[in-house]
Amino acid sequence: MPVESGSSAAARQAKQKRKSHSLSIRRTNSTEQDRSGLQRDMLEGQDSKLPLSLRSNLLDLFSQIEREFENLYIENIELRREIDTLNDRLAAEGHTFEGADLAKGALKTKASHSTSQLSQKLKTTYKASTSKIVSSFKATTSRAICQLVKEYVGHRDGIWDLSVTRTQPVVLGTASADHTAMLWSIETGKCLLKYMGHQGSVNSIKFHPTEQMALTASGDQTAHIWRYLVQLPTPQPVADISTPCEDDVDFSDKDEADGEVEGPNDCPSIRVATTTLRSHQGVVIAADWLVGGKQVVTASWDRAANLYDVETSELVHSLTGHDQELTHCCTHPTQRLVVTSSRDTTFRLWDFRDPSIHSVNVFQGHTDTVTSAVFTVGDNVVSGSDDRTVKVWDLKNMRSPIATIRTDSAVNRISVSANQKIIALPHDNRQVRLFDMSGVRLARLPRSNRQGHRRMVCCSAWCEDNITCNLFTCGFDRQAIGWNINIPALLQEK
Repeated sequence: MPVESGSSAAARQAKQKRKSHSLSIRRTNSTEQDRSGLQRDMLEGQDSKLPLSLRSNLLDLFSQIEREFENLYIENIELRREIDTLNDRLAAEGHTFEGADLAKGALKTKASHSTSQLSQKLKTTYKASTSKIVSSFKATTSRAICQLVKEYVGHRDGIWDLSVTRTQPVVLGTASADHTAMLWSIETGKCLLKYMGHQGSVNSIKFHPTEQMALTASGDQTAHIWRYLVQLPTPQPVADISTPCEDDVDFSDKDEADGEVEGPNDCPSIRVATTTLRSHQGVVIAADWLVGGKQVVTASWDRAANLYDVETSELVHSLTGHDQELTHCCTHPTQRLVVTSSRDTTFRLWDFRDPSIHSVNVFQGHTDTVTSAVFTVGDNVVSGSDDRTVKVWDLKNMRSPIATIRTDSAVNRISVSANQKIIALPHDNRQVRLFDMSGVRLARLPRSNRQGHRRMVCCSAWCEDNITCNLFTCGFDRQAIGWNINIPALLQEK
């Protein structure tokens, strides 16, 4: 009897395996066809108010989910078999996990390490396999909870910063690289006023806590304080321009935003500041009002932050110590505290509560430029960085962060909602994400080729008391966007 060679036996096994695989594919296709036919029969026999096409689409989606989980289940079984095989091999070699003597400590450690690696592989596979399904659910939920309401278009260059007034009438302010700052009607999207007093890019805008005054910082090495008087137009019915779309749809960098945008010609303008602050030797990148509004702080690329008296415009203190350019400054809403951020990877906390002592604390929690650090209403500081992380700190114990958020893109000027403490993260990759203070992701704002930002998102600002829009974002696509975030539903989904 002729003996079959090893190569021919292997070829026969491979052929049988391919045949079995093809049969499995045909069996799967047949099963799916039967399943889809059964689903159509079920649709016809059910009494539902949903359109038949929508119901069919939903069943197709759930069928895809079922197949994903089925594949995941099979992968988990295979990984479990690998773990059991490893345990059996170790047990056969005498490397048991229980009752092992001290002489086998190294082998025990090695076995534990191998098992932990497989366990980690199991967890990673599970997360990777389910991420697409979870993302699809979150995308649908985000569109229902986070809706784009209004676009504010009129600047001729990118918008660096935006803020909402703290007094009536409530308007939106934007600061742009086109050397202007604009005030907008939140409800109608109409430009109400344009400030044209700067000779350089306007990098920051903040409003006085009790009076109709704005503070702007500019690349012309100055900060301006100017008064405004606006009258809100009659609100028109808000058109819902949000459309169902996939968050991951991408588009070319070349779009309508590259063309010349005609600014609002009928918008009143101001060209002269009430007060000009001139002590910096470099670009003034940010400015903010201290509690009470009698003093302001400015941050500059000359590596210093300056504290000014508003009434006299005199320099009160020069806050030095950063090794590189400053990127942002922020004041506490109720206390005389200032936090400054810098390209030197640190942020500093300046305490002016005691007039005789001005203490400073340096925090080194990031590995790249700290783009912003902001206070919450309570006792927390939230810092964002180009190292793609956001960290939450407790003012009472700032040795280490109490939460760390890791993202896939650099983070720009963040904001934290006053009531619910939701962190809005604007990213370089055009995304805007929402997290809670413990680092749990709540939502991602919808973005597609029909809505959302088309360039880097530079800043976010909350206005929870506004009915129309309670979150605003701006970017280098020359527009600001007003969003309506259903916060109770958002927290309930959490």
